[in-house]
Amino acid sequence: MSARRTLYALAGAALGLGAPAGLLGIRLMRRGLAGRSVVEEIWNDRETYVYTAASTSVAFALFGGVLGRYADRLGRLATTDSLTGLSNARVFYDRLRQELGRVDRSHESVSLLVLDLDSLKQINDQRGHQAGDEALRSVADAIRSGLREVDLGARLGGDEFGVLAPRTTAESALVLGERLRALVRTAGEAASGLGATVSIGIASLAPSSGERPTPGALMAAADKALYRAKRAGGDRVAVRQDGGFGSSSAWARRYA
Repeated sequence: MSARRTLYALAGAALGLGAPAGLLGIRLMRRGLAGRSVVEEIWNDRETYVYTAASTSVAFALFGGVLGRYADRLGRLATTDSLTGLSNARVFYDRLRQELGRVDRSHESVSLLVLDLDSLKQINDQRGHQAGDEALRSVADAIRSGLREVDLGARLGGDEFGVLAPRTTAESALVLGERLRALVRTAGEAASGLGATVSIGIASLAPSSGERPTPGALMAAADKALYRAKRAGGDRVAVRQDGGFGSSSAWARRYA
């Protein structure tokens, strides 16, 4: 049981104790009981009070558990892509903004990888959209299997995915990108039979560079590298070239 469900169940059980307390209050008003007679009242009719407390606490605890389960589900829907189970774009952007804010404090690099499925239209046309969805899930599974605990993988929309790699230099990000590319290729072949592959663009930020791009500008740089990889034939990794961080892509405009 999740922490939220446990909390809701305990809160429900506590609320259930209001039933015997309310019963006692009604009897106090009707009979004018006070002091020792209150204790005698509870003791003499203890079966009623115990039954009322136990039954209402159990009922309220079960109801609280159900509410907690639905609260967990709503929480997952707000942060998770329903098709792949990866984080969604909003969670990814919020984490990216946090990591960029830590660059100066931690004095460690951060890298961003944007992955795009090369053959989704081909898979949809030849095998149908169900096969396309399966290919997207296979990409997500490959991303999950290739990441460290500190990394974050997300579906950014359509056939585009993102990976945020804290404490990762450009050189290490390239190694990570090649590993993900190989994992996706293997998983794509198993899932769709059409040799699904990804193109990957990488943008890294080092504290010593003096550059401090916005989250959108870093996304734009990775996006630009991604399209270089796709223009070169796909199924490859490209790293951001020097020349500063631009702001011409849709990511930069969206997340400026």
